[in-house]
Amino acid sequence: MKKLDHVDKQILQILQEDGRIPYTEIAHQLGVSEGTIRSRITRLLQDGVFQFVIHPDPAKLGLKVQAIIGLTTKLGLQKSVAEELSKFSAVRFVGAFSGKHDLIIQACFHSNDELITFVNERLSQIEGIAAADVSLELKQYKDSFSFVPDDEVTLQ
Repeated sequence: MKKLDHVDKQILQILQEDGRIPYTEIAHQLGVSEGTIRSRITRLLQDGVFQFVIHPDPAKLGLKVQAIIGLTTKLGLQKSVAEELSKFSAVRFVGAFSGKHDLIIQACFHSNDELITFVNERLSQIEGIAAADVSLELKQYKDSFSFVPDDEVTLQ
């Protein structure tokens, strides 16, 4: 297992601020060579530590309704339900959880009518969903994928 060192964490922090920053600028900020930055970033990408993605604002794309939907699944069908949910373009997150809900999804829609159609016509057709608990986002206080721990990290 490889450990993330201080330089790796600094690279990640810089990239979280601006994923388009040139490697030469990162190297300058950290006082190392561009080759070091390039090889470190390549290794971090290959190890699955991070990936370069865009993070659009759903509201600015006309998706004004954001919902968190907690789902109860029938025993033994959680994985197949999750796989089916992952196919919907409106669904941006699917996760298995302990507690009240077996699965929680986040989905974005143009309107409440579109959400209602999704629940009543799409979710109802998925074998293994026993119940759905829909919560609408009223106000967003934070939406970030940024996370770099301060302590030493060992890659799994």
